[in-house]
Amino acid sequence: MGSIRNVAVGLPTKDSHVLLSESFDQTRGLRFHRAVGGGIEFGETAVQALRREFREELDVALDEVRLLGVLENLFEYEGQPGHEYVHVFAVRSADLDEVPLDAELVVLDEGSPVRWVSVETDAPVFPAGVLDLLADTDRMDCSTS
Repeated sequence: MGSIRNVAVGLPTKDSHVLLSESFDQTRGLRFHRAVGGGIEFGETAVQALRREFREELDVALDEVRLLGVLENLFEYEGQPGHEYVHVFAVRSADLDEVPLDAELVVLDEGSPVRWVSVETDAPVFPAGVLDLLADTDRMDCSTS
C-alpha cells in the first residue's frame, strides 16, 4: 500500500507566464508541465519546504510567498499510482525576475528543464487545478512570509 505525500510548490509569474518544470511520462507518452517544488520533510512547515526546494532545485531565494490553496492530487506516473496534498503558493523572487522569458533553467538535482510557460498553455499542467488557483489571485498581492 502506498502513502500520501505532502508537497509544497511555488508559482513564480512574469508577463503572463509561469515558471514550470517539464516532464515526460513514457508509459502514457505524455509531455506535461509541473509546478516547481517538492516534498515537505518531517518537522518542516510548507513554507520552509518551499524555500528549501527552490534553493535546492534552482539555487534561488524566494522573497515573498502567499498560500493560494491546497489541492488533493490523485495521479498515475510511469504506471504507478500517486496521492499527494499539494500546498500551492504564489511566489516572488528577485533572482527569477532577472531570468528572461526565453531562458531555460535546469532542476539542479535531477536535470529536468524549467522554463517560462504562457498561463494560456494547452499542455497539461499538474497538479490539475494549479493554474486555476493562480488565475484567482493577483501576483502583486503576495505578502512576505
